[in-house]
Amino acid sequence: MERKLATIQKIDGVIKHPSADSLDIVTIKGWKIVTKINEFQKDNLCVFVEIDSVMPEREEFEFLRSRNFRIRTIKLRGQISQGIAFPLSIISTEIQSVLVLQNPEGNIGTDVTEILGVEKYDPPMPACLGGVAKGKFPSHSIKTDEERIQNLTDIYEEYKQYTWVATEKLDGSSATFFIYDDEFGIASRNLTLKEHPEDEKNSFWKFARENDLEGKMRDFMFTSQLESLTLQGELYGSGIQKNPYKIKGQEVRFFRVFDPIKYEFYSPEIFMKSIEEMGLEGVPIISYEMKLPDTIEECIEMANGRSMLRDTAREGIVFVALDAPVDKYQGRLSFKVVSNKYILKNE
Repeated sequence: MERKLATIQKIDGVIKHPSADSLDIVTIKGWKIVTKINEFQKDNLCVFVEIDSVMPEREEFEFLRSRNFRIRTIKLRGQISQGIAFPLSIISTEIQSVLVLQNPEGNIGTDVTEILGVEKYDPPMPACLGGVAKGKFPSHSIKTDEERIQNLTDIYEEYKQYTWVATEKLDGSSATFFIYDDEFGIASRNLTLKEHPEDEKNSFWKFARENDLEGKMRDFMFTSQLESLTLQGELYGSGIQKNPYKIKGQEVRFFRVFDPIKYEFYSPEIFMKSIEEMGLEGVPIISYEMKLPDTIEECIEMANGRSMLRDTAREGIVFVALDAPVDKYQGRLSFKVVSNKYILKNE
């Protein structure tokens, strides 16, 4: 499912900015957004655009030109602001009418990403990760895009009943390795990549060949009597995201295993055993068999901390449930909490 970048949402709360008389701070789900004073009242509907979105170059968004029309985490007079809220008038009257007819129960959550022409921001790809695209991301697997905790306000209480493992979110590039229909392949976040044996510049393929990843996967599939297998992890190191861990070369730490035939993830316990059997490394585990903090705010604060790979700030945490119903979440219930301190420092 494609991520909803722009949706109709309700203003859950409004307070005055403590350091600016002309500004308010509004709450939408778990997000805090700085707005003009009196632009919104509690329970108003608005169009909310999440961070890591890019607005189209249109007159009404011209004020964002200095930011290249990108919606990002910023700090305004000492207050973190994540996302942007527009009055419903940003959508034409005709479209508003259609939305009401299509969704008589209420417009909250209606996706208007395509209507507004909003696109997802993808950072420039380093040369070492470039390559020739073979096609789109494989349909037999699932992209590695965890939901952010700020979008989980309606179900956080339900999540608190489960037991979790907290793993470090690494700052690198998503890597997917798969064997499907007896063919070994590699995908970046959005594309399946061709292999060029004469070109060793592509770090995805270089890692796979130097570590005999295909052989390890095939041996594991043979002993486990599997027809297909997908491994997903984070590629990090030299030339990638400014290499915050200061390592030479590139490495991959894995965080999930997927069965393309059953179309479900391995449980956390089976994932860890499988990775160990293949002689691979998983992402660092911060805490095991833990309960979630009482509030989302406490969970967001927990994301701040030091990396377990090196004495540097960590990007955040990915929480994976140990005891959630398998049939309800394709075997893996998870979400991410990105450190606001890390975002502000690195942007």
